Amino acid sequence: MSNESHRFRDEVHIEQLEVSAHVGVPEQERVNPQRLAVSISFWPYQEIRDVADNIDQTVDYSVVAEETKSFLRDQSVNLIETLADQLAAYLLKTFPIQKVMVELRKFPLQDAKYVSATVTRTASVG
Repeated sequence: MSNESHRFRDEVHIEQLEVSAHVGVPEQERVNPQRLAVSISFWPYQEIRDVADNIDQTVDYSVVAEETKSFLRDQSVNLIETLADQLAAYLLKTFPIQKVMVELRKFPLQDAKYVSATVTRTASVG
C-alpha cells in the first residue's frame, strides 16, 4: 500500500446539507439567498482508529456543518464553482483536515434535478 492511499483512508461525509447563499450571474438572482445543497467529504489528519471514541480527538462534523452554513450565508458570488472553491479553502484553513471534497448543488432548471460543481482540495504541506 502506498503512502498516498494510506494517508487518505479515513473519510467523513456530510450528504446534502441544506444551505442558503447569494449566488447567481444576474445581480437580481443574488439579491435574495437561494437554497443550495452541499455535500462534503473530508479526511482528518487523525485516523479514526486513533481517536479512542472521543469527540475531542476528531473533527466534529456538526461543527463543520454549522461553519459551512455560516460561511456560505455571508458570501455573494456569481458562480457555484467559485463558491465551492472558497468553501473548500475555508474548511481546510479552519479544521485539521488534510483533504476535502465539496459538491454544491443549485436548483435553477425546471427540467433538471439540479446543477452541481465539485472541487477537491488538499492542505498545503510545509
